[in-house]
Amino acid sequence: MSGGEDWRPSASRAVLTRRAALLARTREFFAAREVLEVDTPLLVNAPVSDVHIHSARVQLASAEPGAPRALFLHSSPEYAMKRLLADGSGDIYQVCHVVRGAESGRHHNPEFTLIEWYRVGCSLARLMDEVEALVRVLLGAGAAARTSERLSYREAFVRELGLDPLTAPTAALAQAAQPLGLSGAEPDRDECLELLMGALVGPRLGRGRLTFVRGYPASQAVLARLDPSDPRTAERFELYCDGVELANGFHELAAAEELRQRFARDNAQRLRRALPVSAPDERLLAALAFGLPDCAGVALGFDRTLMLAVGAAHIEEVLAFPTARA
Repeated sequence: MSGGEDWRPSASRAVLTRRAALLARTREFFAAREVLEVDTPLLVNAPVSDVHIHSARVQLASAEPGAPRALFLHSSPEYAMKRLLADGSGDIYQVCHVVRGAESGRHHNPEFTLIEWYRVGCSLARLMDEVEALVRVLLGAGAAARTSERLSYREAFVRELGLDPLTAPTAALAQAAQPLGLSGAEPDRDECLELLMGALVGPRLGRGRLTFVRGYPASQAVLARLDPSDPRTAERFELYCDGVELANGFHELAAAEELRQRFARDNAQRLRRALPVSAPDERLLAALAFGLPDCAGVALGFDRTLMLAVGAAHIEEVLAFPTARA
């Protein structure tokens, strides 16, 4: 639809007022903890390699001879913020819009707001404490009755599906995922796990509480370190509330060569899935080679958190102009 009434915002004035208030509270939260607010570019030189994230490509006209320069809209400020950390920024946070393709639905809009922050010398447990504190601030009175729990990825699967994600045969995982639309003669183990987590396990978590899930399989480490006490798992967590994933946090991988190898594995997976491949972000790799401090970081979906705070059924209710009305 174009014209008509779609010029109007999809969020009410009351929700936009609440949105502004919670953004102000977010900045107050970090100011009180002496975490520096930073602002990094929306346009970046390289997309993320994660096969589940689809970066938006931008073609800029160039005044210089030759082909126009290809850039990307960032899907997270992570790479740039890590460059700041390597340069000695100390604890930092950012509130910014990010863009991810192939994402739409009740909890998805291609453009959305992330609160992302990094704490130097911080354990994953302490970071979870801080995430919980901020989410309780943002949820307001609605958070008072919520308890919190922390369980491993393995415990979540066993509790909800009766399957051990670390030891169950791939065939058993594939059988459980079959009714969810899994296809292919030789199913990929991670595809099965991701489908089961997204469709069955995750939506059952955080009912009336805040549920942190930690210890994801090593194959899903993304940019997190592997757990030295159990290298089958990564030092990564996610936060669920009322079945909605709100946050994703890592004890950050600091080894440049290992990250380069992960980028190569991601590109191999992208080729297998007929997805675009790109060269790795060499500036990020150079920053890690220079020296990323021991740190933990997390990205919190602000719009989803606001949905829970105001009781919205659809993300469009908390956005002034979702992509369909942009």
